[in-house]
Amino acid sequence: MRNCLLIPGLAILLGGCVNLAPDYAQPIAPVPATWQGTNGTEGTMAETADAIDWRSFFMDARLREVIALTLANNRDLRVAVLNIEKARAQYRIQDASRYPALGVVAGGSVTRTPADQTGGNAAVIARNQSVQLGFSSYELDFFGRLKNLSAAALASYQFNVETQRSVQISLVAEVAGAWLTLAADNERLQLAASTLKSQQISYELSQRSHAIGSTSGLDLSTAQASVELAQVDLGTFTSQVQQDINALNLLAGIAVPAHLLPDRIPDASTLLLAAPAELSSALLLKRPDVLAAEQTLIAANADVGAARAAFFPSITLTAQGGTASSSLSGLFTAGSGAWSFPPSINVPIFNAGSNRASLDAAKITKDIDIANYEKTIQVAFREVADALAQRATLDQRLGAQQRLVDASAKSYRLSEARYRSGIDSYLNSLVAERSWYGAQQNLISLRLVEQNNRINLYKAMGGGWSSS
Repeated sequence: MRNCLLIPGLAILLGGCVNLAPDYAQPIAPVPATWQGTNGTEGTMAETADAIDWRSFFMDARLREVIALTLANNRDLRVAVLNIEKARAQYRIQDASRYPALGVVAGGSVTRTPADQTGGNAAVIARNQSVQLGFSSYELDFFGRLKNLSAAALASYQFNVETQRSVQISLVAEVAGAWLTLAADNERLQLAASTLKSQQISYELSQRSHAIGSTSGLDLSTAQASVELAQVDLGTFTSQVQQDINALNLLAGIAVPAHLLPDRIPDASTLLLAAPAELSSALLLKRPDVLAAEQTLIAANADVGAARAAFFPSITLTAQGGTASSSLSGLFTAGSGAWSFPPSINVPIFNAGSNRASLDAAKITKDIDIANYEKTIQVAFREVADALAQRATLDQRLGAQQRLVDASAKSYRLSEARYRSGIDSYLNSLVAERSWYGAQQNLISLRLVEQNNRINLYKAMGGGWSSS
């Protein structure tokens, strides 16, 4: 029995003597070393975005609560978390194959042999009972095949961990964007309602003026057309707001309470990530999607080692030790000990090139994963570059758009006064009002773009996935 127990211990010590996997080296990022960003003095530096938790980045309390609801109820995120648990279990299964599986087997048998087959005058009944401790089909991992398969399974588990983080940061950014889009459309709806009310008042005045002959039929028809146009906009934005709410509810995985829905874009819903003159592209290596792509590459590297090990002999051990007797009473008596040790060795000689093809496939898969890893970094670099490029002119555009709104408002007031004084036609006043209305709509859109730019830069820099 002692000898039997020593065998698995010796097997573990002998296993994994050689690792045939290539030495892993992280590929050089195929992007410039830095971005040429913009000089910024306000807000938090973008290069530390990955250290800023989403609760600190999003400043509006309602938005933070909506994000928290989403993280608790979104089904895509739930699937990502379950995939982590599944990958962890699969890794444990694969890693367990590196060690002997010990088990106790107890059994008994009764066999009757007819008299005409025993050469005697009576049938023979034979009984046998046994209790054995042992292991079967344990492979000595001399060339690291099992070790590399275990490493690949571990990398697959880490891939799912990073993927879950990537899903979370994308989800946080998406729900924030949906919430702000709803805020912008609510502002547009309020503006359309205010404009409709103003147009209706002007139309009623035009009707009274036309009744006493001081306003032409053209002016009356133009006033009516402006009312109908404002009514169309009101219906459009009413429908759009409801669609925005539906989209937000789908992301959240639950109906978002009405008190958490915005009526306008908050003045400070997010931090401003101020970019320095230059940012190192090395910070991209912290992004969860880049880390996930690298884990795929690490798994492919381990698979190459497992494929190489297939060219070498494999040794499989089976051992059992215990006691056996023809009767239960003699099962544990002296001299009843029994053991067996039938090792086997498999030496590959000819398999029609199957092992070579498997190795070639593993190497090609690794090359594909290298290309995918490099592409992931390139995509990440472009996302940051696009966000920085947009950030560079947003303040100027916002300032110019605000001045345009102010100038359009002044132009409308002057045109309206001239129309009331009988100096100009109603058409000039209507054109000025429409210009003012369009400028206000564009300002709302530009404010939404500015907020989304902050979110996109935060996401591109790898921030927002921390759940602590």
